[in-house]
Amino acid sequence: MPVLVLGTVALDTIKTPYGLRKRILGGSASHFSMSARLFNKVSIVACIGEDFPQEHINFLKAKGIDLSALSVEKGKTFYWEGEYRKDFNTAVTLKTELGVLASFKPRLIPSQRKIKDIFLANVDPDIQLSLLRNIDSPGFVALDSMNYWIDSKRKPLLRLFKKVDIFLANDKEALTLSGERGVIKAAKSLRKMGLKMVLIKKGEHGSLFYNGKSFFSLPAYPSDKIIDPTGAGDTFAGGFMGHLSVAKRITDKEIRRAIALGTVAASFNIEGFGLEASSGMCRRALNKRLGSLKKQISF
Repeated sequence: MPVLVLGTVALDTIKTPYGLRKRILGGSASHFSMSARLFNKVSIVACIGEDFPQEHINFLKAKGIDLSALSVEKGKTFYWEGEYRKDFNTAVTLKTELGVLASFKPRLIPSQRKIKDIFLANVDPDIQLSLLRNIDSPGFVALDSMNYWIDSKRKPLLRLFKKVDIFLANDKEALTLSGERGVIKAAKSLRKMGLKMVLIKKGEHGSLFYNGKSFFSLPAYPSDKIIDPTGAGDTFAGGFMGHLSVAKRITDKEIRRAIALGTVAASFNIEGFGLEASSGMCRRALNKRLGSLKKQISF
């Protein structure tokens, strides 16, 4: 059964010290799909505007992505423009145009209602709740968000905590939501809010997982080729969810392997603008980098 991702299919303009790319294919669902597709079929639930280039649709289809629930609405596609200066961990947002995303209502085809493994990427928590209500019997559900929703829609976000299996957040989001000053305390605090598991992404410093019993920490894959980190977190999530969607059981061991696979998938993403590098990933290259990571952290 495929893995379902609710998120954005967007147009991005990105500037880094290595160049500028205008109106390239982006969005959380697009980045997620580039790594999740290496493990399983992927169904995207998102919306685009009438201005969305056909070449991008063709590209996603060529990668085997199911676009049955990608709706074309009257108006403009969600657009983000950002710049990375000295700090690659933080993007300076120059422009955000919600476009058709402002009135987006997920619409599933009947077969998608039966999908078990779901990634709720960063969109309005009310939209995320709406999608979950339309799933017949959710299996493993992962949730992502951002500070904008944490600040403006805290209550519906907290309601989601009791309906999902794991919450993925970067360190700044985890600290903001929990009110804590350190990620260890933040992870514990977030779990007390109703979460089963918490996964805190720390960019170049790796990730931290907590399930109420134990912690698991993994460093990022060491890479000196950082061109554009946009979408790295969603690419991580794609590798993570992709692996778990084909695992026979969701165990601590499988979750740790999923985190490692997400980590190496994200390392490909940062090596090119947009989807340039991640779209060229294959399982052989992913596994090779996974083996290298294992050697580097063994002692």
